[in-house]
Amino acid sequence: MKSLRRLCFTAVIAILAGVATLGVPKTTRAAETIPILLCPFGCGPMAGDTILMNQLIKAGSDVILLPQETPGYMYNIREMGRTNRKWKNSIFKTEGVLIQIAYAGGSPEMKEFLPEAVKIPWKLLYGETWWGQGKFLGTFDCSIKSLGDLKGKRISLGLRGQSDWGVFPRLLLEHVFGITPKNADIRHMTPGQLTQQLIDGATDAAIVPIGAEPNMKEFLIPGLVRQLEATGKKMCYLGVTKQDIDKLNKKFEATWIHVNLPPNTLPHQTEPLGIGVNRAYAAVHPTFDEKKAYATVMAVAKIAPKMKKLHALWRVWSPELMTCGLSEKNTHPGAIKAYKELGWWKQTKKCSPMTYPKG
Repeated sequence: MKSLRRLCFTAVIAILAGVATLGVPKTTRAAETIPILLCPFGCGPMAGDTILMNQLIKAGSDVILLPQETPGYMYNIREMGRTNRKWKNSIFKTEGVLIQIAYAGGSPEMKEFLPEAVKIPWKLLYGETWWGQGKFLGTFDCSIKSLGDLKGKRISLGLRGQSDWGVFPRLLLEHVFGITPKNADIRHMTPGQLTQQLIDGATDAAIVPIGAEPNMKEFLIPGLVRQLEATGKKMCYLGVTKQDIDKLNKKFEATWIHVNLPPNTLPHQTEPLGIGVNRAYAAVHPTFDEKKAYATVMAVAKIAPKMKKLHALWRVWSPELMTCGLSEKNTHPGAIKAYKELGWWKQTKKCSPMTYPKG
């Protein structure tokens, strides 16, 4: 794994070094390079943003976003919160609800995942994907009818450093359904491991990943879902109601969204399925350079239609996705300027904004 990471890093350096010698436009040679904190090697955003970087270089963009491997979104918000030298020059991937629940860091509910509070009013640049994993579960034991039936059962979740995979499902299970490590066998492991446990019958229920977008017309069905489908066994899903998501939102002053997946979105899903989703964003500190924020949004908006054809994660992209959840209060001024020039700012009225907790 380390050798693969070194190879990826070497490839990135080689691409950037080659910019000066391949006869690309002069504007590229003078482009701003901006680190963007992502997630572990092999995750979708890591691969997608590496392709994005390459396309920005080829297009002679004013800014080049440099993918930075990290342990995940939980790490990103902690690292950015305590490393002020990154505030003016780094972007990080996160989620609106993670910004919100980070205000409760260090509390009895959150200290297992976030030892200290991170109460910074981060500013958003653009929306990336709606993630549904962790706000519903899958099982091959169809006698289990709801998340509330999981007391005493074996449950495989993601790592504690993974927001959607590990943290959000724990919060949902405990604070909505009363399922805790004290009354259930809750296991934290990597997405690949937890999927294999469900396939092997070593666990009764596990995370099933899915990505979506505001129009609920395009969906990301990751390879792990296809692994489950390939077993040939019927998959049943343990969904949530709007009341369940409202309860979770009230508890953490958050903005998870309840949606109904259309039938046949997931394998063996014959009926609409209620799930919770949270909106992923590229975010920055309020002191992030305004010109860089403007240039970043303009560059991504310009190249995104091409990216839809190059990587599965970008297939859900649209101006609506890029702006959903943004507001005058939570969005960086440089980004707002870009959206208004693009004529996209009016799209923000279609979505409820990401808000900051009172604390």
